[in-house]
Amino acid sequence: MDTFYSIAIPLIIVLGILSLVLGLLIFMSCRCIPGWKLTGSLMNNAIYKRFFKTHCNIWWVFWALVIIHAIVAILYLA
Repeated sequence: MDTFYSIAIPLIIVLGILSLVLGLLIFMSCRCIPGWKLTGSLMNNAIYKRFFKTHCNIWWVFWALVIIHAIVAILYLA
């Protein structure tokens, strides 16, 4: 169990940062913000169009990381 406590804090921090980055990526690829000027102008870009198609897949990774982050944090604090 000592090994868990030694890697828990760095793991919690890394998972938290990844969750924040994925949250930003979800926001940037969100279809629900049509009036957002930045994404409106990017829709003509081929790279952004490919990124835009990955929106639903990013959600799955985001929620998996958030759940793992929460479990590790709860086990560390318990």
